[in-house]
Amino acid sequence: MFGLSELAIILIVVIAVLAARKLPELTRSAGKSARILKAEARAMKDEERTPPEDRKAPRIIQGEAVRREDTGDGGLRTAPGARGASQD
Repeated sequence: MFGLSELAIILIVVIAVLAARKLPELTRSAGKSARILKAEARAMKDEERTPPEDRKAPRIIQGEAVRREDTGDGGLRTAPGARGASQD
């Protein structure tokens, strides 16, 4: 019968055949994620090396949230351009 390594190879081939259309998109997405993760790790290391008195205050991005009673349907919606919504 088949061993574990043969089953793994068959599974990889089947996944590659079935997901061939999505494969380029998935690899692009994985590459972007890896670059973002690498940049964030580098920024954290740089921040650790910077003395506390030289650090800048965190940047605040202003947004606007629409409350539930303002939407009419009872749902919580965010205004265009807002990054998040506050929940009461």
